[in-house]
Formats: sequence, structure tokens, C-alpha cells
Amino acid sequence: MFLAVIGLLTISANFQPASAQEEEQAPAATEEVAAAAEEEAPEVVDPFAAGASDKPLHQQLKKLFIEGGAGFMAVILLCLVFGLAIAIERIITLGMAKTDIKAFGEKIEEKLAAKDIEGALDICRNTRGPVASIYYQGLLRVKEGQDIENIEKSVISYGSVQMGQLENGLSWISLFIGIAPMLGFMGTVIGLIQAFDAIEVAGDISPALVAGGMKVALITTVGGLVVAIILQLFYNYLISRIDSVVVDMETASIDLVDTLVKNTK
Repeated sequence: MFLAVIGLLTISANFQPASAQEEEQAPAATEEVAAAAEEEAPEVVDPFAAGASDKPLHQQLKKLFIEGGAGFMAVILLCLVFGLAIAIERIITLGMAKTDIKAFGEKIEEKLAAKDIEGALDICRNTRGPVASIYYQGLLRVKEGQDIENIEKSVISYGSVQMGQLENGLSWISLFIGIAPMLGFMGTVIGLIQAFDAIEVAGDISPALVAGGMKVALITTVGGLVVAIILQLFYNYLISRIDSVVVDMETASIDLVDTLVKNTK
């Protein structure tokens, strides 16, 4: 037993230095393998990782405008400028066309109850908007001594005229909404033609050859769609405002006829 214990102690003493040496060599070998793998592995570049541009927004838009082709991009920009100008003018006009129907109708009814036709006409002259114009046309027929049926017909007819004036310019906005994407798609076709021409001249297909033409195609398409979306928002807003004014006009026409019938009995 004594000899067996001595043998075990001897074997353990010899095994521990060997294990320590292997443990020291193992991390070094692992580090060498990792370093070799990093050297052999190609550097992976994220194509979607883009650095922040130091250029301001207006310079970036200017660069895209030039790269998209000054010809088509200028026409698309003109569609946006003219469309916005008409839309802003219509918004201002429709804002001034809004009238407080209840207060206005009460003033006219007071004058008619007092048989003061001229006073009612003066109120209409001093009030802006299609509602006052409709009242003015109806009161002129009352002053001329026409019957209620003719007055009602003239009010309805003049209401149609006022509605046409409210919609003035909307056809141009609709035209620009249709033209802008078409110009963008035309720029797309031209960009593709340029790309295929470059391929034909070089006799080979490479990303560098088609990149320029494809970039023109995409920029013009985006420009046309952005212009159409902006003008479409303004167009729908104007349509809703016009519908509101038309409802006021119809309500005012009914109130005018009822007031005339009540005060002519």
C-alpha cells in the first residue's frame, strides 16, 4: 500500500505540469487560429449602411434635380409650381366665400319685413361671397316685381354660375396631376434607353454602364409621383371646400325663397 501511494503521487506530479503546459498552449493556438480566420475572411460590407450626409437638404435636392435630367425635371417642377399657385389662389378665394348664413339671412329678413328692398340690396353689396350674390340677384327680381316662380328659377340659375366660378382652375390642377407622372415615366423610358445604348456601345453588361441610365429613370419617376401626390392632396381639399360652399348656397337659396314667400303674403 505504501508503494502504491508513492506511485500515485509520482504519476500525479508528472501529470499536472503536462496539463498546465497544454492549457497554456491551447489559448495561444486558439488565438492564432482566430487571427488566421480573420485574415482569410473577406471584409463584409453592409450595402444598406450609408453614412450621414453633411450636405443640407436643398443641396441634395439640387443634386438629384441635375442627375435626373434638367429637361424633364424642370417641366415636372413647373407643374408643381403652377399647380400650387392655382391651389393657393383657390384656397384664399374659398376662404373669402364663406358666409355666416344665419346672421346674413336674419338681416335680410328684417329689411324685407320692413319693406326696405334697397336696404336689403345694400347689405348684399357690402357682403362678399356667392351667398350674397345669390340673394342680390333674387332681390333684384323682387324689385322688378317678378313672381316667386321666376325669382326661384333665376336664383337656381345664378347658383349654377357661382358654382362654376368656384370650380375655376381645378381643371388645371387635375391636368398637372395627370401630366407629372407621365413625364416621370417618360424620363424612366429615356433612362432605360440610355442604359441599353451604353451596353450596345460597350458590348458588355456591367453595373457601371447601366447605373447612370437607371438612376435617371428612378429620379424622374419619383419626382413625377411626388408632384402628383402633393397636388392630389390640395385638389381633394379644394373639392371638399367647394362642396361646403355649395351646400351653403343651396341652403341660402331655400331660405331666400321662404323669406320672400312669407313677406309677400
